[in-house]
Amino acid sequence: MSLAVPARTRWLLPCAVLGAFAMAGGELARGAEAARAWLDKMNQALATRNYDGTFFHLSEGRVETMRILHRFKAGHITERLLSLDGSGREFVRKDGELTCYLPDQHTVLVEPQDHGPLIGSLPQIAAAMDEYYRLALGPATKVLGRAARVISVDPRDQYRFGYRLWLDESTAMPLKTQLCDANGQVIEQILFARLDMPESIPDSALVPAVRTEGMRWVRQVPTRGLDAPTLSLFRSRQLPPGFRLTDAGEQTLNGAGAPAAHLVYSDGLATVSVFVEEPGSRAALAGAPIPATSATTDPATTPLQGLARVGSGFAFSTVVQGHQVTAVGEVPAKTVESIAESVQAHDPH
Repeated sequence: MSLAVPARTRWLLPCAVLGAFAMAGGELARGAEAARAWLDKMNQALATRNYDGTFFHLSEGRVETMRILHRFKAGHITERLLSLDGSGREFVRKDGELTCYLPDQHTVLVEPQDHGPLIGSLPQIAAAMDEYYRLALGPATKVLGRAARVISVDPRDQYRFGYRLWLDESTAMPLKTQLCDANGQVIEQILFARLDMPESIPDSALVPAVRTEGMRWVRQVPTRGLDAPTLSLFRSRQLPPGFRLTDAGEQTLNGAGAPAAHLVYSDGLATVSVFVEEPGSRAALAGAPIPATSATTDPATTPLQGLARVGSGFAFSTVVQGHQVTAVGEVPAKTVESIAESVQAHDPH
């Protein structure tokens, strides 16, 4: 879980055609509002219902079977997401903290996370975003034998991905979701094979099964206000349409010798993180592009350069005024590339 821009009305169209366009425009507007209402109900259901489901995650030609447990109790959310295939990875979110158990890397990563459910939710898509996304409510259908409604969120340009969601008619829970490019091609898909909504979920069901003896624990330092005078001056100067700076801070990346500036750019739905690191302090970003190096080159200090696939999105790395710059997000390659390449030292005055 994600088409082309419709042709704009030309001048001097016959009155009958203009009338048809006006009627269609009204229907499209009503459809968009209905789709928005369904997405609001979905987000509410994902946050406040108990659910236990098994789903298939399809991405880059691979299929992974996973289980999700979500409990809402006394205003508190606890979640457990686990791989049922070979990796044995588990993710537990509780009290605003996400613990990632990665036995295939002999690592446990702990980081702040309080941005909604681990799967499925979308930020509220305000009417102001209609310039960049087109919402539509599709016909009734069936998924898992349940009546469902199809919601599409289609990008109007090549700078962002879109979504298709099949929502349960009675609960608004997502039974199937797709992340799509601007041409409608599916990039990533989540399809539930089973979805139960029990009255309660016991504590025992939310405890990870991973044995952590001998594993390395890494705690991600929370983002905080920028104090470093050089890093705080970096900003992306030319952004894709609709994107704006929504957050700025500093973050200590895994393996880094010094904090990196962390800039967040968003159009309200898609989000791109930009990391700006001091010379010589480069950390290995998970999934970031690794350059070819000679046997005598130290990879910890060699700048990253170029584009890499990171899950269903992309990362792009370059060097600006001696600083390592990496942009990463669940967006098309051209979006991270354009944002990273336009980063410059910024004079706030």
